[in-house]
Amino acid sequence: MTSSDMCLEGAWVVLEPLKHTHVDALKAAVCDGELWRLWYASVPSPDDMAHYVATAIQASVNGNLAFIARDRLTNKIVGTTRFYQVEPEHKRGLIGYTWYAKSSQGTAINTEAKFLLMQHFFEAQGANAVEFRTHFFNQKSRRAIEGLGAKQDGILRSHQILKDGSIRDTVVYSIIASEWPAVKNNLQAKLAKFKNAANLGA
Repeated sequence: MTSSDMCLEGAWVVLEPLKHTHVDALKAAVCDGELWRLWYASVPSPDDMAHYVATAIQASVNGNLAFIARDRLTNKIVGTTRFYQVEPEHKRGLIGYTWYAKSSQGTAINTEAKFLLMQHFFEAQGANAVEFRTHFFNQKSRRAIEGLGAKQDGILRSHQILKDGSIRDTVVYSIIASEWPAVKNNLQAKLAKFKNAANLGA
C-alpha cells in the first residue's frame, strides 16, 4: 500500500482515495441516518467532516490509506474506510474508520469493500495479518466483523476515553494469512448471493 492514487473496484463499490473535494458528499452521506449520534461509534458530524478528512489525508503515509466508498449503481459517495496503523516491517495493519450511509447498510457494499481491502492487503502486499477493532457495545459492528470471518483476539479494557467522557472497551479481531483463502471463498459466496438476489429482482 504505497500508492496514494490507488482505486479498488468491485461490482458494487469503488474505493477511491479520500480527497478534500469529498467533504460535501461525505456530509450528505453521514446525514443519512445521523450516524454521528451513535454514542458508541466514532463517526464525524457534518460540522467535523472537513477536519476528519484533513486528518485522514495527513495520516495517509506508510500505507495508511483512506478511501471513500462510491456506490457503483448510483455513483454516490456513501461512506469511508481506511487502512491504519500499518506496520510494513511486521506485515500487518488495521482496517477501520468505516461508516456508511444508513441506506447503504445491509447491502453488498461493506462486504465487497472489506473483500477488496483484504484481497489487496494479503495478495498484493503479502500481509501476515489484518486487524479490526470496535467498541464493545457496538453489536452491529461486531456482528459485521465476525461475519467476515474474523476471530476475536481479546478485549482492551478501558482502552479509550470518548468525547462524551465515557470509557471504551475495545474488542480486537483479526484474520491471518493462512485463513485468507477460506475467508475469501466465504466472502465471494456472500457476494454471489447479493448478485443472485439482484438478478431475481431485475
